[in-house]
Amino acid sequence: MQIRIKSWHNGGVLFEGEFESLRHALEAAVKEGADLSYASLWGKDLEGASLAGAKLRNANLESAKLRGANLEKADLGQANLAGADLVDANLGEANLVRAHFGKADLAGANLWRADLEGADIVRMKGT
Repeated sequence: MQIRIKSWHNGGVLFEGEFESLRHALEAAVKEGADLSYASLWGKDLEGASLAGAKLRNANLESAKLRGANLEKADLGQANLAGADLVDANLGEANLVRAHFGKADLAGANLWRADLEGADIVRMKGT
């Protein structure tokens, strides 16, 4: 099916093509080094996605299902992760500067060497 990943900021298409699912489209975009800054991924099911090194600055991942996803070394600076399911996700060495985590579930998530400077982690689920 035709998948378009759009920007919430200006509605522009950041990446598109024929893929089995949004998860497969995102994985292909990351593999190709696509800049997915400002991607509109609100509430999307990306469980187990392999997104290591993804460029997702300012992306809207509010309420996204990222359980078990690999976001190692991803750039999620200023991303909206409010209410996201990040259980068992790998965020090792990720850029999470000024990311918003309001009510996100990070149980079991790997945050080893992640940059959390200025991140809104006060209101994470369970805190």
